[in-house]
Amino acid sequence: MYAARPKIGEERPVIRQLDEAAANRIAAGEVVERPASVVKELVENALDAGARRIAVAYGDGGKTLIRVSDDGHGMAPDDLPLALSRHATSKIDGSDLLNIHTFGFRGEALPSLGAVGRLSIASRAEGFEGARIEVTGGRIGPVKPAALNRGTQVELRDLFHATPARLKFLRSDRAEAQAIADVLRRLAMAEPFAGFTLSDVSGGESREILRLEPEQGALFDGLAARLGRILGREFITNALRIEAMREDLRLTGYAALPTYSRGAAVAQYFFVNGRPVRDKLLLGALRAAYSDFLSRDRHPAAVLFIDCPPEQVDVNVHPAKAEVRFRDPGLARGLVVSGLRHALAEAGHRASSTVAGATLGAMRPEAAEAAEAPPSYPRLYQMDLASRPSAGARALAYGAQAPGAAMPGLGEAGAGFAAPSARIEVAGETATEEAPLSERPLGAARAQLHENYIIAQTGDGIVIVDQHAAHERLVYERLKAQLDASGIASQALLIPEIVELSEADAQSILAIADELAALGLVIEPFGGGAIAVREVPALIQRLDARRLIRDILDDLADQGTSERLRARVDAVLSSMACHGSVRSGRRMSADEMNALLREMERVPKSGQCNHGRPTWIELKLSDIERLFGR
Repeated sequence: MYAARPKIGEERPVIRQLDEAAANRIAAGEVVERPASVVKELVENALDAGARRIAVAYGDGGKTLIRVSDDGHGMAPDDLPLALSRHATSKIDGSDLLNIHTFGFRGEALPSLGAVGRLSIASRAEGFEGARIEVTGGRIGPVKPAALNRGTQVELRDLFHATPARLKFLRSDRAEAQAIADVLRRLAMAEPFAGFTLSDVSGGESREILRLEPEQGALFDGLAARLGRILGREFITNALRIEAMREDLRLTGYAALPTYSRGAAVAQYFFVNGRPVRDKLLLGALRAAYSDFLSRDRHPAAVLFIDCPPEQVDVNVHPAKAEVRFRDPGLARGLVVSGLRHALAEAGHRASSTVAGATLGAMRPEAAEAAEAPPSYPRLYQMDLASRPSAGARALAYGAQAPGAAMPGLGEAGAGFAAPSARIEVAGETATEEAPLSERPLGAARAQLHENYIIAQTGDGIVIVDQHAAHERLVYERLKAQLDASGIASQALLIPEIVELSEADAQSILAIADELAALGLVIEPFGGGAIAVREVPALIQRLDARRLIRDILDDLADQGTSERLRARVDAVLSSMACHGSVRSGRRMSADEMNALLREMERVPKSGQCNHGRPTWIELKLSDIERLFGR
């Protein structure tokens, strides 16, 4: 049982002044969380010093040794004792705490390291002799001569030896080593023109874990090369180049195609003025940008950089500087969402190249026993069945495939059905083959297999199209265009639903009442903290208004904005498109299939269906020849 008053004793508490050593150890707990925190601070110091080559070595996951060497500006002998003083820094003068251009600025890293381990610093600046200084348990030793080239070498041994209780909270050597590698990779992404090496020196043997040479060329070329070495060439091959500007904020980087999605949010990297951050606002904006492309269990991959004037962002809101706060959060979020959506729309019908690679892998012969074994991997793409369309919405969906809706020849009349055929022969130039195959990205239809897959011939290969998935995306985009043009109709409730909220929550939800009304959800104040839901979107058959309101409030509290209602409307449109698209098993004529291919080439986002599945794959002739050993 806990005491009734566990934090304050029965006697009057006495205020005491902590000694410097205790104060330093407490402050170090905010800066030095684990060995990876030490590497982050030291590598950032090296980058601030203009280093072009940085070498990191660790022993036993960083618990016994962390050594960071660089070729930066270095320090003069007289600067070494001052560098170990708390709140001593060369990066700011204290006159303007908003105009910060460097990673570090607090002057806490080196004193904190000296308080929790055995610290040694050797440095040499241009025009000065090399010098070394050591700190053990917070006690600073004298400055001694040292032989080294220009730059700095910081060595920390026996981390947390002064606070052994902290050692019990560290993870295994392997886990800590992985965290160090992750930190170095993030910093290497931000500095493609600097070289990095990472070595494990446990047990007296040196083993190189990572080597990244400085990249050459222009900014985007160097960044692409660096990301290819860290994330793999597949990421760059299947990523879109991002460039967007809004007022003083600039967005650059690479974002992967929706069909190159991941099963977890492990490939999402944000940098603000070159600083790696994990910010909820930016991660939420990334999810919102891909919400129209991916199912809930798939996650986008992206490396994005936001550059802005230093006074527009506060980097001092988190002890580890892992989070930032924008002066105008809506501007930053809008930039990420609009920039990514624009790039994804411009990608057109493009799909991930990894889909073709997986297809070739599936075609290669396997052992009989392996072929009979059930797959051990989960299904990558799953349909979201959370929302159901109303009866009227379903009728609208079925009407979307009427003969004159968008593509000629896709009507449901029996006369439009083609006879069963294994191959479509095209004689001469026809209306459906006005241009050479090489000028058509998706080629010309040659066959339909199993009444579901269209085989098209291109100039240098073949394309396989999932007719249902492809038409589903086309119908979905058509329905969204119609909705944007006419607006979302609302349906009045016979009895308004009253939702009891706190006064603060009621004010928050009423502040966005106009935005909700544009999506068909009409709310009004009902006295006190209550609100009345008067109208709901007519598209949605069953809507739990109370739950929706509380979910929107959670989004507002967590991200400052909410796309939940729009996502529900889009989910209904997606379901309508699924019902209103060409079904699997539908026999299509040559003109119908070619009409579908041409429409896919015109409509953006047609490379994947509404649930994130690819709509087509391409096999190059060279790949097919490899299957036959040619």
